[in-house]
This record gives sequence, structure tokens and C-alpha cells, in this order.
Amino acid sequence: MFYSEDIIEQVRTENDIVEVIGDYVKLQKKGSSYFGLCPFHNEKSPSFSVSPNKQMYYCFGCGEGGNVISFLMKYENYTFIEAMEVLANRAGVELPKMEYSKEQRREKDLKTKIIEINTEAAKYFHYLLKSDRGKLAYNYLKGRQLSDEIIVKFGLGYSDKYSNNLYMYLKKKGYNDNELRETGLFTYDEKRGVTDKFWNRVMFPIMDANNRVIAFGGRVMGDAKPKYLNSPETKVFDKSRNLYGLNVARSSRKDYFLICEGYMDVISLHQAGFNNAVAALGTAFTQRHATLIKRYVKEVVLTFDSDEAGIKAALRAIPYLRDAGLAIKVLNMKPYKDPDEFIKALGRDAYEERIKNATNFFIFQVEQEQKKYNLNDPQEKTAFHKQVAEMLLEFKDEIERDNYLDSVCSIFKIPKEGLSKLVKKIGLTYVGKEEKVEKEPAVSKQTKKEDAPISAQRILLAYLLDKNNWFMKVAQVISPKDFVDPFYNKVASLFWEQMESGQGKPAQIMNYFEDEEEHKKVAQLFVSPIRANLSLDEQERAINDAVHKIKKESLDYRARNATDISDLQNIIKEQSMLQKIHITLS
Repeated sequence: MFYSEDIIEQVRTENDIVEVIGDYVKLQKKGSSYFGLCPFHNEKSPSFSVSPNKQMYYCFGCGEGGNVISFLMKYENYTFIEAMEVLANRAGVELPKMEYSKEQRREKDLKTKIIEINTEAAKYFHYLLKSDRGKLAYNYLKGRQLSDEIIVKFGLGYSDKYSNNLYMYLKKKGYNDNELRETGLFTYDEKRGVTDKFWNRVMFPIMDANNRVIAFGGRVMGDAKPKYLNSPETKVFDKSRNLYGLNVARSSRKDYFLICEGYMDVISLHQAGFNNAVAALGTAFTQRHATLIKRYVKEVVLTFDSDEAGIKAALRAIPYLRDAGLAIKVLNMKPYKDPDEFIKALGRDAYEERIKNATNFFIFQVEQEQKKYNLNDPQEKTAFHKQVAEMLLEFKDEIERDNYLDSVCSIFKIPKEGLSKLVKKIGLTYVGKEEKVEKEPAVSKQTKKEDAPISAQRILLAYLLDKNNWFMKVAQVISPKDFVDPFYNKVASLFWEQMESGQGKPAQIMNYFEDEEEHKKVAQLFVSPIRANLSLDEQERAINDAVHKIKKESLDYRARNATDISDLQNIIKEQSMLQKIHITLS
């Protein structure tokens, strides 16, 4: 415990979990909890729940769970200490100065060292670009009509044609192999030795939102493959949590971002004055990218390439952006392929005009869908109308759906009355499906495979959490010592202490654990997806069944470890009485 229990609890309680997670995940209230799409795995139906009463989150799909501290640890890849610092700053809580443990200090120092080495590498790449050795790369960038000012602004550089040039430079700077290996900038091979990952490429330093160099992208100047090469993920770089150009775009003071496909598109747009352009980092657009953007703006304009691949990328990105609660438009760049080509051909003002006239995302989706059908064929035309009706059902709000229905009918010349009836008809076939998903959330594979005693402990604690009178009855039969696993014994001991004081607080129990997996295990213990659907009699049977399983495991464990005959006799007596135990809840 690196901070006192009181400080940890103060930071936790002054950061409402719904508000904090709401900055990352679009949440909708259902009953006493909030639900949204899990940010830790891909899903179409919301199974990620946030409880304001328990101040916990839990995903019934993948099993991730914890409190507000563990959420930041998981989502932002923070250590416990880093998450505490961020949340304390958010709530205005002053943390006492503390001494890091040896392990905590090592982890923090390693991240600092990686960024330091990356910064040195970026400076060296930029130096090479301006030297005689970098003339080819410099001429390439000038040929792309980039100004010296923009080259400096983005720290562009050149990796030398010799395959260990950067390695030798950094070794002379005093960095050791253990540090250099962690940067992802080098390949270590027993036969070939150490080689640079990037050589003879134009280099693009990748910075996080705080202007720290966390990785690199490199582009060949000829026809070699791969055309672009990116740093592997490291302790400071997760490509699904970062966007190229975000360090500048976040301060643009515009209320929307332009989302591009590549580095050069971002740089060209910034040079033209569009300093709110960003791009994914050599990977497909993800939910994490969308939630990251939502922290800075409420609207996005997709400026992906106008070719088939760019259209598909836009169609894939739209659902993620919608789920994050962002307004979305799609910019038409035809007859040009990308922003770089468009601006060079028509200029900034023409691009600004295209932004103003960008297409609403849903109209764009329908346009792309329409291309699949021959509307001169009555059968295909009917199929197209049915597809549009299904697409309209994605809007849960009736007023919003009707507004889009009006627009679609006007733009695509579809009879409004007929489409409206079709939407209602198809919608009736969906009735009950969503309710079933909400009432019966998926249970993680881990939960399905858990052994009977652990499952029993999980069910019991979930039932007892807000039922103090039930707890008092159960406490007459079992105690924390019946939870034989050391981890669960500690959780049960803390929970018993809380309940005997009048209220269970599982989120507070997590304060005693700093590991993400331990937070996850605590969250699993206090969540039962079945409890709300059971009658009192069924809940009573479930609790008694759980009590019997926990007590039986406890007695079996004691029997295996009995040290004398009197202990064994007492255990046998308790085992014979086990089936007579029955707790009445009413």
C-alpha cells in the first residue's frame, strides 16, 4: 500500500465512476445501472455495466471489472500510482509525497528512459535529414511540397542507409542494450547482431497528446515494401490509444476533427491551415480511437481516400464513432484520391468548401448501399428499400429515426408511407430480441469455467451486498475463514467487516489491491447476472446452495489439514450437520 487507505478512499469517492467512465464510453441508464459497449473487447450489444451504487464496472462479455482506479489503469495503461495521480488531480485532492517501491521506480524510470531515447532518436533523424546524407529524403519531402516550417513542426527526419547507424549513435550516447531493446527501435538477432528497425526511410516521429515522442513511422522513398513501417507496441506506445497529429489538433480550438488515413494527409492538411487533422497509426480505426476523440470534440469529418479501400475504411469507422456519441460527416474528395492531392490541385478554400458540404454519415452509408442494387429491377429495388428500412432501425430514438426517414425518402426518391410501414413491420420482428440480450447478458468464458466453490462465493457475495438482514443470517453459519483461498479469504474478511458496520463497499475493498487482475477478481465476486430475475424462493435456494458448497469446501480443506484426532472428530460432526443447514430469508 503506497498511499494510506484514507487517501486512496478519498480519491476514489471524489471521482464518481459514472462521470469518469462516461468520458470514455457512451453510457445509457437502464434501471439502477448504466450500460455501454465494452472498451476492452469488440461487441455489438452493450454488456459493459457501470453501477453508481457499487461504484464499480463489470463487463458480462469479457469479465473485465473494477473501480474507478482500476478502470484508468486498464484503459490508459497506467500504473496504480499514475492512476491515483490523474484522479487526484481531477478531483482537486492533494496527494502526499511518497517514496516509490523498487519495482514502481523501475517501471517509471523505464518509461521515462524509453521516451528519452525516442527523443534522442528523433533529434538524430532530423539532423540527418538536414545533412548531406539526408539529401534524398529532404528532396523527397520538398517534392511533396512540404515547407521547411512544417518539416520542423512535425520533426520529420531520415534514417540512414546503414542498418546499424542509429544503434551505434545511441550506444555512444551511453544507453545500454536493456534500455534500447525496450524501445522497439532495434532487432536483436544471434547471427546478425543488432540492426536498426528503420533505415533509409523518411521518418515521422509519433507524439502523444503531451508532445512526448512515443514511437516512429518510416516511409520508403521508392517502391520497396512495406511502404510504411511503424514501431511495435512498447510500454509507452499503444497504437489503439493514440492518433497521429493529436498533440497539435487537441489545441486547435475547433469543435471537430478531420480524420485522415495517413501521416502525409495529416501533414498536408496542417500545412494548409487545417490544424485539427488526425490519423490512426498504421492500424484500422477502433473504438478506443473514437472514445479518445470524444474527449476533445463532438464532431468529426471523415477525409479517407476516395478509392474503394478508403470507402470501406470509412464504413468500418462510422459505427465506432456513432457508439462514442460523435456527430459524423463524410467529405467527398472526388475526382482526387486523398487530401494531399486535392489541396495541391484545388487549394485550401476549395477544401474548406467541401468540409462545409460534407455528407451526413447515414446518407453516405445509404449511398454506398444503393450501389449494390440495380434500381431498374423491381425485385432489387424492393430489396434495397428493405435494407434501408433495417438501417433506419439502428436509430433507437423515434424522432431521430423519423428525421432520417424523411431525408432518405427525399434524397433517394423512396415513397415515405411505404418505407415507414416497412420500418415498423421489420421492427416488430426485433421486439424481444434486445430485451433478451439486456436481461441475459453474456457470461465470460472465465466465469463459465470457474470451479464450483469460487462460483458459490461469487453468487453469495453478490446476493448479500445490499441485504444486511440476509447477511446477518448467513454470518451465523459461515465466516471468512470458510473462504479457504488466501485471496478470497482476504476479500471476505474485508466484506464481513464492512457488513457488520452496516454497508458493503466492494469498490473500497479494491483499495487493498493494486493489481488489475485482482481488481477484476473482486468485481467478479460482487456481480451476479441472475439475481434480478429470481423470485425470493429461488434466491433463497441459490443462497443455501452457495452456503453448502462454501462450507463443504472449507470442511474438506480442514479435514485434509487436521493435525489431531479431536480436530478431525469435530470436522466430521460438522460435516454430518451440513445438510441440515437451511437459511430462511423471509
